[in-house]
Amino acid sequence: MLKKHIIQKWTSLFLAVFVSFTFSACGTNPVTHKKEFQFVSEEKEIAIGKENYSPARQSQGGDYIIDPDLTAYVQSVGNRLAKVSDRPELPYEFVVLNESIPNAWAMPGGKIAFNRGLLYELNSEAELAAVLGHEITHAAARHGAKSMERGIFMQGALIAVGVASQNSNYGNMLVGASQIGAQMTTMKYGRDAESEADYYGMNYMKKAGYDPTAAVTLQETFVRLSQGKQSNFIEGLFASHPPSQERVEANKASLTRLGAGGDWGKEIYAEKVAKLKATQPAYKAYDDGVKALAKNDTTTATSLANKAIKIEPREARFQELLGDIEMQKKKPREAIPYYAKAIQMQPDYFKPHIQTGIALFNIGKKAEAEPYLKRANELLPTAPGHALLGEIAEGRSETDVALQHYQLAASSNSEIGKQAGEHMVRLDLPRNPSKYIESGAQADNGGNLYAVVQNDTSLPIGRVQVRVVKYDAQTGRAVAQSQPMIINGVQPGKRNQIAVGERIKTPQEAQLYKVVVEAAELAK
Repeated sequence: MLKKHIIQKWTSLFLAVFVSFTFSACGTNPVTHKKEFQFVSEEKEIAIGKENYSPARQSQGGDYIIDPDLTAYVQSVGNRLAKVSDRPELPYEFVVLNESIPNAWAMPGGKIAFNRGLLYELNSEAELAAVLGHEITHAAARHGAKSMERGIFMQGALIAVGVASQNSNYGNMLVGASQIGAQMTTMKYGRDAESEADYYGMNYMKKAGYDPTAAVTLQETFVRLSQGKQSNFIEGLFASHPPSQERVEANKASLTRLGAGGDWGKEIYAEKVAKLKATQPAYKAYDDGVKALAKNDTTTATSLANKAIKIEPREARFQELLGDIEMQKKKPREAIPYYAKAIQMQPDYFKPHIQTGIALFNIGKKAEAEPYLKRANELLPTAPGHALLGEIAEGRSETDVALQHYQLAASSNSEIGKQAGEHMVRLDLPRNPSKYIESGAQADNGGNLYAVVQNDTSLPIGRVQVRVVKYDAQTGRAVAQSQPMIINGVQPGKRNQIAVGERIKTPQEAQLYKVVVEAAELAK
């Protein structure tokens, strides 16, 4: 019930945001030129992408910074395609993410990300252009915006709880608005949207001078890989962009219309990804080390982390893994230096900050932990970050600040979120009992009136004090009220009642009575 209350709060917030969007009953799609309902203006579309781009990248492994030339290369190919798109004026951005799972995604407003893992699988610049052209079309054709518009119609708001993040182990701990950005990166488009992205993406390839044949051969490769059930593709690209023979045939038809011919760029692509591919064994060792640690095999995980560092000593993720190993071994002091190295290597990634904050908190250095937790939340708000800041604030008797942190933490679909919700109830229930306890009047078949309360928290309530107020049916004014009454032992999700000592003639008369919750105490 508490989770329901928190989700309703966020739902109301996002409804308010969406209602504020420029409203037009009908518009023309800038790519397909078809008439469509448009409730998200271009201004808001761009703002949504801008606001969510950074936290989404944080939740998907962070930016790949080891080889800036590689990112610049991907950006150059993306910009070449964006210039010939149907919306060249969008503020396109292209980044490479430090994630081994093959994937790429686009946000509204032209914010596009390309996983390191997908670059391993391509063989030419034209294949890179095929993927980027597809994602550019998703942005240009408003596919993300249209998904949000459908969310308004069908669900009342766009909100996600427990979005999967591949590399951070914080996937179900995202809180607040950061959940929205994470949902956008794993959004599944409908068949029509995927077909449009293929069709117009190939058009952009041709206009930019690439051979659209690459889009056909790439889809054929994806179909073969899907039949082979390669788990890394299934977890990534295929989850949101499922391949099919139908898509292959549609691309062949587009190729017939467009005509083959254009740049393939196999040599330049091989040159640009050479450094990345040379370090692929390091990331393979790292990924295997993460899996070993998940099985509590710290010896194997340590060996694999050190192997990765030997191949690529500049990678912050590898230092984080050594820190995570020490944390799993219940040695937070030993973990802190590894996280410090990771922060030095890549200051703007959230995970070493949050892990440092947790480690310092666990050894009793709460004041030292606070700036790390705050910095982590600036980069990516999470349940652990807000929960621990809540405890720190509560320890300083800053009740309102603590409640704000607990409420944010409780919005996550995680055990930490549940614990934060319980902290919030313990702290806030004595001050605002009606926020957590539903109340009302009802009568039995004999006309006996009862005051009823329901415990909407996850904790047992030992004592609830209520007062029953009677209102005049004509004027709506209060005409009488009872003495305080005590209801004891209300379990989570359960209802308790107490007789008011009055009888009514019809069940409808119960509506003239209001039960006011005046005080409550948790069970001891």
